[in-house]
This record gives sequence, structure tokens and C-alpha cells, in this order.
Amino acid sequence: MSITEQDVARIARLARIELSPADNTRAQHELNRIMGLIEQLQAVDTSGIEPMAHPLEAHQEIKLRLRDDKSAATHTLEQRQSLMANAPANENGLFLVPTVIE
Repeated sequence: MSITEQDVARIARLARIELSPADNTRAQHELNRIMGLIEQLQAVDTSGIEPMAHPLEAHQEIKLRLRDDKSAATHTLEQRQSLMANAPANENGLFLVPTVIE
């Protein structure tokens, strides 16, 4: 896959950045190099290889520090109000979300 000048211009517009013609050419070259590396990685046969949770797992014992996902009740009205302060919309201590019907 090759990145064109139009692709770079569209990416720059979507990212809301302004590129000079020299920067546009440089970005196109760099993006094409990145795409080439991705194509090389995708060409490697990985069948029969077990996925790892951490890249260093093959060389040393890695234990991820993950916390248990537990819910906790809010004990006071002030705690609930502080937690809900950043919610775009809420009612009676619940998050209001748009209705999604497919």
C-alpha cells in the first residue's frame, strides 16, 4: 500500500495540522516507510505461536499488577455528587446515555 500526497493532505486536515509542501513530502515518505514495515510484519508466519500478555514474557517471568474489578457503594450524597460532577447528563445519581436502537 502506498500513501499518496492526497492521503497525507487528508490526514493533515483530519488532524487539524498545516503542512508545508516540504513537510507534506517528508510525511509521505515516512508514512510509506511505516507502511512497508507493517507489511513486513504481516508477512511473518505466526501460526502455532502462542500470544503473550507482555513482550518480555518470553525472556523472564512477568506478573502483571492488575487490581480486582470490584464495585464499591458511595457512602454519602456528597461522594455521589462529586463522582457525577463530570457526567454530561445524569438523573437521580444515574448516568443518562443516548438511546441506541438497531
